[in-house]
Order: sequence, then structure tokens, then C-alpha cells
Amino acid sequence: MADPSKPARPGSAAPRHGKPTLRTIADITGLAVTTVSRALADAPQISVDTRHRVRQVALDIGYSPDRAAQRLKTGRTNVIAVLLAPHEEILGYGTSVMAGIAKALQGTAYHLIVMPNFLDAANIDAVNYIIRNGMADGLIFSRTEPLDPRVKLLSEAGFPFVTHGRTELATSHPFVDYDNFTFAYEATRRLIAKGRQKPALISGPAGFTFAGHILHGFMTAVREAGCAYEILTDIDLDSPAGAIRDRIRRRQADPDPPDGFTCGGEVCALATITGMSDCGLTLGVEYDIVAKQTSPLLGAIQPRVDTIYEDLTETGEHMGRILLRRIGGSTDIGELQLLLDPERRFKTGVTAGDRTV
Repeated sequence: MADPSKPARPGSAAPRHGKPTLRTIADITGLAVTTVSRALADAPQISVDTRHRVRQVALDIGYSPDRAAQRLKTGRTNVIAVLLAPHEEILGYGTSVMAGIAKALQGTAYHLIVMPNFLDAANIDAVNYIIRNGMADGLIFSRTEPLDPRVKLLSEAGFPFVTHGRTELATSHPFVDYDNFTFAYEATRRLIAKGRQKPALISGPAGFTFAGHILHGFMTAVREAGCAYEILTDIDLDSPAGAIRDRIRRRQADPDPPDGFTCGGEVCALATITGMSDCGLTLGVEYDIVAKQTSPLLGAIQPRVDTIYEDLTETGEHMGRILLRRIGGSTDIGELQLLLDPERRFKTGVTAGDRTV
């Protein structure tokens, strides 16, 4: 039986009397308390291996920092705020992203708070509220605009943040983004390779940066092919499923309708399929769809739909890790920005250009 009067050897299990502290982790790992503290804060000065080892020990012994004491000592809240704008299209967006962020923060001193921000509220007001009241040490938010005022405000205030999505601002800032240009480009090329003569696009709401990337990818593909095309501008990914279904149904009653659809999300794709089915048209026969997939739903209900995958949990984890680096003092933009490549989930046997997809 271990003698509690003797210090634990580095790398050995520490006696678990009372609440574990930074000193407990230091005794187990053989590191200095200051090194342990920096490792838990994901400071870039500490090696990745050391950060992982310290986090694992903290998890194993059930370490939880005294947040009130730390705030008095450091002025930090040890809180990461996530500003979520609820929207119907992306199934399980908040749950998936939050799971990824939580994974990144596991074993650190940081906790998550979620602040809902509804689409009819001013985004800048929510960000101002967080900064003004010192509610967090860092902020994560999505649905960026090309000249996003939130990014301007946070950058000028020197407040650590990371966005899900890019901007067109001259000043670089931390972000994690999905390559929506490549998604739309590859999706549309896939439709053309399957013999569709007139692809149509259902994209994100105008004004968001990702919608512009989707449009650019779609237009690049149809211009390269020299084919007819259509952009359904009166519906988007935020439109209710019923509105998308009805719009598709009305369009099929008019002359020269589309025979292929690039859909930026799963709800959009399912609503499109319903509208086409109401017109007596069969998926894979009279028309095809390529959609962005973020959940198992579309594949389970409509396995014949080709999809391109966006892993939102992975996105959340990357955002969490980047924000920790930024809070830790990193200013290296190379390690604070990440563009994720789409994962194609096309059925085999159809040739697109010079390759089989």
C-alpha cells in the first residue's frame, strides 16, 4: 500500500486524497506546475506530446480546475462561448459541432457555454454582450459574411475567436472552413457526367460567404461543360422543406425544367425528391441529385443519392484546438486557419472527365 507521506514518482498513479490539483498532475508527470498549467491551456510553447500526456493524466484522475479561484488569479473565465444561430437545414449542426469542441477541450481547464442567437437578432449585439460582460475567454461562431462585422469587432478588441467559415476581410483571422467551392464544383460535374443536360443549384442564403463559394463552384462546372443551367434564387437552404418541395413541383410544370440538382444540404435534397415524386418523376431515371451530407439520414432514406460529406464533429474539434492555440498566445496564422477537403461518396461506375468516380 502506498505511503501517502511520500511524493508520487513521476509517471506513477498519485494518491487520490481530496480534489486533484495542478500539483497532483505535476507529481504524476514529473513536470513543473507552470508547465502543467500551460499544457492544459494548449499553449503552443509546450510540445504536442506533453500537452497530450498532461491532458490524459488530468482526465484519468478527474481533475477539474477551481474556476472562481483561477478567475481571481488570472482574470480568465476558463469559458469558451459558442454562438449558435439555429437553422433548419443542417441536421444536428449544433450537437455535432459541440461534440467536436468538447473533445478538443477535454482535459483542459475550459468549459463550454452555448449562446443561442436567432436569425432575426443582430449578430453584433450578441458578440458585444460577450465582450462587454467578460463572459468568456474565447468565442466560436458560424455563418460568416464577406465583411463580417463580428470579425472586425473581435479583431479590433483583441478578443480570441475562431469562425466556422471565411470572410473577405483584408485582415487575416482564425477560421475552420469546408471547401464549398470544391463541393459544388464536384457535385455539378458528377451530374453532368451522369448525362444531365440542365443542372440546377439550391444554395445557401445570399449574403453568407459559403453561399458565394457554392455559387462559384457551380458556375465553374457548368461553364466548363458549356451546358444549360438554372439557379433557384427564390429558395435556399434556410427555406422550409415544404416551400422547397412546392417550388420544385411548380418548376416542373413550366417549360424546360432542370434534370439535375446540386443541393447544399440533406433537408433540401429530401424536399426536392418529394417535389419531383409528386410530379411522377423517379430519382435516377428522369433526374439525379448530388447533395452535401452531414448526417446518416439521407443515406438511410435515399441511398441512391450521391453525396459529398462534411464532418461537423471534426470541424468542431479543429475549431476548439485552434481557439486554444489563439488563447495561448499563438499569432501564427498558418496554424490558426484550416480549409477542410470534401469527402466524395459517389457510387462507382460513372466517368467524370478523365477519371472514374
